[in-house]
Amino acid sequence: MRTLRIRTFTLLCFFFILTVPWIFYVTAHFMETNTFSFSKQGPQNEFQQRNLNETIRMIESNPGEWQDPEWQRRLDAQLRQAKMDAVITSASGREIYRSNAARRGTMSAAEQFSIIENGRLIGKVAIYMPKSLGVGWMSILAGLLLAFFVVGMEMRRFLLKPLEKMSLAARRIAAGDEDVRLPGSRIAEIAEVRDGFQVMLEGLEQASRKQAALEEERRFVVAAVAHDLRTPLFALRGYLDGLEQGIARSPEKMAKYLAVCKEKSAQLDRLVEDLFAFAKMEYLDTKLNNGIVNLSHVLRKSVESVNPYARQKSISISSYAEENCFVSGDGHLLERAMSNLFDNAVRHTPPGGEIRVECAKDGDRVKFAIRDTGPGFSAEELERVFEPLYRGESSRNRSTGGSGLGLTISQKIVRRHGGDLEAGNHPEGGALLTGFMPAADSDSPNICAEASNAKKEPRAFVP
Repeated sequence: MRTLRIRTFTLLCFFFILTVPWIFYVTAHFMETNTFSFSKQGPQNEFQQRNLNETIRMIESNPGEWQDPEWQRRLDAQLRQAKMDAVITSASGREIYRSNAARRGTMSAAEQFSIIENGRLIGKVAIYMPKSLGVGWMSILAGLLLAFFVVGMEMRRFLLKPLEKMSLAARRIAAGDEDVRLPGSRIAEIAEVRDGFQVMLEGLEQASRKQAALEEERRFVVAAVAHDLRTPLFALRGYLDGLEQGIARSPEKMAKYLAVCKEKSAQLDRLVEDLFAFAKMEYLDTKLNNGIVNLSHVLRKSVESVNPYARQKSISISSYAEENCFVSGDGHLLERAMSNLFDNAVRHTPPGGEIRVECAKDGDRVKFAIRDTGPGFSAEELERVFEPLYRGESSRNRSTGGSGLGLTISQKIVRRHGGDLEAGNHPEGGALLTGFMPAADSDSPNICAEASNAKKEPRAFVP
């Protein structure tokens, strides 16, 4: 639909208001004079001039018949045909003939002359013609009124009605009715406002859907956290009640009860810590302590943090990392992310298995990969592995998994650093977690200092 700017619409209305009265005036002038000529001197056209001449000739040639009724009837017919009136008075001023006294106010004198015969004044004649100026002004006024009426109707159609409908739509939107159809308009500015309202409405709908999804996720998180907190708390309370009631009388049994209580309290501590880290990454605008970080060193520290647990399961960890894997970021957060990835790998790798770590620079990015020899991810797990509190088993048994927040936190940390983290399965079996982050500027003096103090490690290609 083609649109007009308001200034163009205003100019068209102004032109219309000026044009219509002129058209009415010209039409009225033509209907009255049968010509488009606007000459102001003498009669307005040849037809009127001819009628005027014939009327004057008829009056001048028959002064003796002025009082003859038959002659007056012929003069009346002549005057009606010419749309004129005439008044004849005697030399003494007595009125001899008047064609139409009722139309006198609408006529103007065109000719006034005296009739003289043999040097003696016989009478005076006044011939009147229609006041064309009055008809012209009436036509102009009628055209002006019509123009204002049409312009008013069009302004209501193109300006007022769309604005009224838009105001009504805004009130309905404010009342919560999102199923609102916004009106269209041929005026560009109103159409732009309408498009802005449409964008706002779509944004409100998206925000509403997002709010509903967040509310649903919040309910799920609350339910899941309540479940995860209840299980170790229930066990911890049971063992503490046993100690209080004296069920564990032998030192060995007391030590077992205390070990279980310590384990359950550690689970609670890890869960609370993961929940705090998740809330901090999800809802708080945390500021990164950016610096130059060697991702190879971060991976090595993370491997060292899970080595005791890996040795308990006889899991070997092999690292193939280049030394030029420098990124710009928060070293503490990156170490937390990598530790979560290694903790997940060690937990799902069977005893005697292997974990392989690789890191290398690829162009302007630093890639890393962690592969284990566990069962890998199922199809459902690949779709939901980064969802908060998802652990891949419906029982949510703490012995088969962590809090369900480790991979979620790791992905958020990597994304906060401008990269991404993906989950998949290695062709030879086992889970494969791969990610990348933008490499730091190689000309930075901090990189040179880090590189001079770095130890050489094996290099490997990152899949």
